[in-house]
Amino acid sequence: MRFIDLFAGIGGFHLAFHEVGAECVFASEINPHARITYQANFESVTPSLFENGLFNDNILKIDNPEEQIPDFEILCAGFPCQPFSQAGYKKGFKEDKDDRGNMFFRICEILEAKKPKAFFLENVRHILKHEDGKTFEIIKQHLEENLGYTFHYKLVKASDYGLPQHRPRIFMVGFRKGSQLLPEFKFPEPLKLEMTMSDVWEGECSRDIGYTLRVGGRGSGLHDRRNWDSYLVDGEEKRLTSIQGKKMMGYPDNYHFPVSETQALKQLGNSVAVNAVSAFAKQIKEYLSDNEKLFNEDGVTIG
Repeated sequence: MRFIDLFAGIGGFHLAFHEVGAECVFASEINPHARITYQANFESVTPSLFENGLFNDNILKIDNPEEQIPDFEILCAGFPCQPFSQAGYKKGFKEDKDDRGNMFFRICEILEAKKPKAFFLENVRHILKHEDGKTFEIIKQHLEENLGYTFHYKLVKASDYGLPQHRPRIFMVGFRKGSQLLPEFKFPEPLKLEMTMSDVWEGECSRDIGYTLRVGGRGSGLHDRRNWDSYLVDGEEKRLTSIQGKKMMGYPDNYHFPVSETQALKQLGNSVAVNAVSAFAKQIKEYLSDNEKLFNEDGVTIG
């Protein structure tokens, strides 16, 4: 089973789908610092990406997706969230304000050209209420009515899947429609929280579940309402580093950052919670396998 990793960041989707035995055949990330981290960690895992020029640095350079992107079954994309988040002033799809919001339509172009069996998208929870729900309705309409996919979504917290961080995000999953009816896609069941912030810090922490990792605003201190990186551990105030951040996001111990500590924390703050994505990756793969007979040869599902 093959997937592509769009707006790849540092590879949270790549890790998750690799864990369930899927192969990444194309990836795209524009940020030069994130590209360094991505290549350093995945060059040995999926060498064909880098040997064959399939690690794209700007998705807008792909003007013919049908020929320039290899065939695949699942499109994964944590598409730019800044236009929909509080940090991005919730600008949405208005081109004159923030072009990043329109990257969603780039995803649509690739879906239309390649017609994969499934997609898995991730974004901030504020996308649900942006423009009184109009933005999310546009996304749903394009995927369902214009492109012919089923559409399922859920508000997911990292803490629902074993990580000591709330990090609420919207996960969107869909399967390409055909002439018959597919069974309903069921979201993976939440898991018991087995790792706490005391495990993360390897000391007694005053909080079981940590603050959501952010991109900026470090060092506010324990008593500041904006604090997200200071913790009381063994009676002392300590500030989060990428070592703790990796654990909170579900990255393995051998994952490394060949960039500055500032960049490493920024990259983690922009990433996906790997354990949550892994649970969905497993469910998507099983769903496709269980319903394999309902797929046409051209990759169009019945739904």
